[in-house]
Amino acid sequence: MSDHRYAVIGAGPSGLSAARALQKAGIEFDGFEASRGVGGLWDIENPRSTMYESAHLISSRTTTEFAEFPMRTTADYPSHRELIAYFRDFADHFGLTDRFRFDTKVTSLERTEDGGWMLEATGSAAGEPLKQRYDGVILANGTLAEPNVPAFRGEFAGELLHTSAYKSASQLTGKRVLIIGAGNSGCDIAVDAVHHAASVDMSVRRGYYFVPRYLFGKPSDTLNQGRPLPARIKQFVDTRVLRAFTGDPVRFGFPRPDYKIYESHPIVNTLILNHLGQGDLRIVPDIDRFDGRAVRFRDGSSSEYDTVILATGYKLDYPFVDRGELAWTGMAPRLYLNAFTPSFNGLYVMGMIEASGIGWQGRYEQAELIAAYLAALERHPERAAAFRRRVAGEPWPDLTGGYHYLGLERMSYYVNKDAYRGAVRAATRMLKTDAAAPTSRRGPFDRLTDRRMSASVRRPSSKKVTA
Repeated sequence: MSDHRYAVIGAGPSGLSAARALQKAGIEFDGFEASRGVGGLWDIENPRSTMYESAHLISSRTTTEFAEFPMRTTADYPSHRELIAYFRDFADHFGLTDRFRFDTKVTSLERTEDGGWMLEATGSAAGEPLKQRYDGVILANGTLAEPNVPAFRGEFAGELLHTSAYKSASQLTGKRVLIIGAGNSGCDIAVDAVHHAASVDMSVRRGYYFVPRYLFGKPSDTLNQGRPLPARIKQFVDTRVLRAFTGDPVRFGFPRPDYKIYESHPIVNTLILNHLGQGDLRIVPDIDRFDGRAVRFRDGSSSEYDTVILATGYKLDYPFVDRGELAWTGMAPRLYLNAFTPSFNGLYVMGMIEASGIGWQGRYEQAELIAAYLAALERHPERAAAFRRRVAGEPWPDLTGGYHYLGLERMSYYVNKDAYRGAVRAATRMLKTDAAAPTSRRGPFDRLTDRRMSASVRRPSSKKVTA
């Protein structure tokens, strides 16, 4: 077993991935979760959950599940109810549930003089503030909890809410509804709303690609699971396949996309096109300003609404630690393989990856890489040093897979699943084999990191909790 002890913040899919990988590597850890149990946002009763009653997976079961723990359901696209049960079963099966402190919110992380991290939390079982030193901390609190609320000119006199506050279509009964944005959640809510609302409009400023959940009788993301096609060929082929199955969304009122397919996350919902074709809802232009109950659009038109729903996505949020510690530049932290800070300061990030089809197994592979590095620090320091030299001295892997992603905040940590998983697996192999640690001159980066880690090794691991 490890002499070091680490903290895992969050018990959603990413936190469970980290916990399982650390467990398999024999690394000691404590888990912290602000909510009542495991599952993260998939637990609709979690106060921070962004789930809604009609929510289902938008990727299929077999491409999403953990490889060592297949889902029992036969549904191709399970509901959130099946998924929260799945995560609870996963945690119980591997003995992870008892490794987390629930109803415990981490409030701050501060460096200690000996190279570790002091974690403070509130809401502990003892009812007192918790303060604990750890050799490192894995941040796995998710990427879909902090709403992105854009500013608009004017004021809206009706109900203005973000999709994170939407739970059930009954909230929209009899109302004139405007949905701003057409991401996957926005389209799901629009499909809900047409059965309850008095009217439904959707304001968009860019075009989208719509992917059916089934192609040729199979879940669409289970096709072409062999060797990935080059980006340009896949874009060429899939654009034509989609056009044959879904038609041209422009004829339903959407703007024509000014980018190629997969350069932004596609919409896995073609029911929205059916309802547009039936006249159940309509597409309206981008917002110019609010004016009481009226919303004025860029083309000079306007309409009155009772409820405006912001389907404007989420922002990365690690509120308990200084952004500088995560090398935060621009819209997101700058991390090696979206997981390691360049300074190797003892903070590791789990789940800061979005990719079409990466699933929870892709996130688990990220967790395996972090666990492999932590194991190497203690048992094979030469491998860990070689890994740090690679991060410091070589160009970082290209994770785009040849795609030119849009320069949007939500795309700032987007990766191509095949490129990402290939790079992660290669790095994990490097940390697990002696051949991965070639002899080379050691520089100040290695000496600084080694001093920090040796201080951590010399200090006995403490499990004491102080008020």
